[in-house]
Amino acid sequence: MGEVVIRMLAVVAALCLLPAAPAWAAPDDERPQRLFTFKDAGITESSGLAVSPTRDDVYYTHNDSADTPTFYAVDGEGRTLGTFQVRGAEARDWEAMAATRDPESGRGVLWFADIGDNLDGAWPDISVYKVMEPRTLGDATLPATRYRFRYADGARNAEGVMVHPKTGRLYVVSKEFAGSVYAAPKRLRADRVNVLRKVANAPLMATDAAYAPDGSSYVIRTYFSATLYRPSGEQITRVTMPELEQAESITYTRDGSALLTGSEGARSPVYRVPIPESARPSPTPTPTPTPTPV
Repeated sequence: MGEVVIRMLAVVAALCLLPAAPAWAAPDDERPQRLFTFKDAGITESSGLAVSPTRDDVYYTHNDSADTPTFYAVDGEGRTLGTFQVRGAEARDWEAMAATRDPESGRGVLWFADIGDNLDGAWPDISVYKVMEPRTLGDATLPATRYRFRYADGARNAEGVMVHPKTGRLYVVSKEFAGSVYAAPKRLRADRVNVLRKVANAPLMATDAAYAPDGSSYVIRTYFSATLYRPSGEQITRVTMPELEQAESITYTRDGSALLTGSEGARSPVYRVPIPESARPSPTPTPTPTPTPV
């Protein structure tokens, strides 16, 4: 705990010395709004957040370290719809999650990232667990596929994971004073350790990350703000975040028009934060009917 406090004080001091970066501010009618508050007494350290890729108004979360491999499904009021145990998984330090849709079956896929390492190199490798989205919402135990990873340039702490919705490629975002985005191999192997390689820079002390539902951008959250990037790593804009007790999680809404962000703590809130029109996914064009030959 002492080390965490020291890190936080150092971050604050560093930020005070930096010039203010331009950020997009929403109009008055598009300010952050509280979407819901987690009602479940078991959700005490919500660290990961994802929107169901197949169900409307369903959200997933999990606790931080010192918990079992468990995740929760909640509705738009923050009420728990199901508590799920993950079979074949450990919960050393779960820090983030992502949700995608399987291109072949159309089923939702949930990814849980056991990537926290507060000692910056204590673990020889980290793990991400792939779990198929439950077919029904209710308490259950679900199997997982474990993928192990190591960094090409040495172990480090991380709290962000994201998966490209089109390519299925997985990325880990490190939590450091000079953070990085690391790409996993295009094809993951469950029978050996996969190597993560740096592909872009990340902002100071990133606490989560997520890809837009159309893959046109990604977002990285820090304790203080969120920054949108193009897939190339080029910065688009910063988005001002609501004040939270300990900002930990971020994801996109299903339509990509806004961000959802949450905090640790009992009965913690989740906010909806609009993003600039220019950074939103382009609407899918309506197909032009093909005339029927006479």
